[in-house]
Amino acid sequence: MTSAIHGFGQPDFHGLTVASFESRMAVEMARLIGRYGGKSLVVPALREIPLEDNSAALEFGMRLMTERIDMLILLTGAGTSALFDLLRMRYSWPSIVEALARTAIVARGPKPAAALRALALKPTATVPEPNTWVDVVRTVDEHLPVKGLRVAVQEYGMPNPALHEALQRRGAAVFQVPIYKWALPDDLVLLRRALENMMAGEVAVLLITNAAQVDHVMQVLELDGKVEFFRSAVTKMVVASIGPTTSERLRYHGWPVDFEPSHSKMGILVKELSEQIYEIIEEKR
Repeated sequence: MTSAIHGFGQPDFHGLTVASFESRMAVEMARLIGRYGGKSLVVPALREIPLEDNSAALEFGMRLMTERIDMLILLTGAGTSALFDLLRMRYSWPSIVEALARTAIVARGPKPAAALRALALKPTATVPEPNTWVDVVRTVDEHLPVKGLRVAVQEYGMPNPALHEALQRRGAAVFQVPIYKWALPDDLVLLRRALENMMAGEVAVLLITNAAQVDHVMQVLELDGKVEFFRSAVTKMVVASIGPTTSERLRYHGWPVDFEPSHSKMGILVKELSEQIYEIIEEKR
């Protein structure tokens, strides 16, 4: 990071190389980085694949329709849409709506809430920002004590043991409902090349928009025996996290967290970071 310091407060990376492991929104991320004056290096660290075995989701549907689900916690918008798509393959929509009338629905932030609205459904409660598992539990505590209740948790890519344990400590019977999971990209050549660029000091800024990205990068680094090389290199970059859940994972793996946006949205992340980038670089120096 040897670029000259420019005026603070202007949304401009001034040609710095800005890397991202974004997959689903890779094209949009590259455009955002370019819009704010950065040289983009966007290489997916994961791919989203449907579960080969949807048995957990189908069992959830059976319990919802024939037994009782007291609370449904929806953690992602994509997972919410996928869950209801699966249910509609087996049950009529009016019967699903009737069963949900007996179930408290907790949406973890605006994305699952929007997915519900698209289905003409309303959450019982929406978890406020920053939408961490702690905020989920706090929202649950405020709206409905879960002791003795059956609570289904729609998972996002990987399980959240801390959330499950917190609900179980409160006396809930927790039922996990995985809808999709993350896998490494089919071809790791581009990812490995990007990591080499970072370890060679050719990348000034790293944007992390999903906690699973960090796990997957670490998995590749461990396979290649380069974990410590990368940890050393990443301390010299500005590492920006989309929000607290992702930051928690970064710190778990020993990566720095130099910036979080005011709201956990990709566009806000890139814009606000571009406005403060040189001030952050000066602080790191």
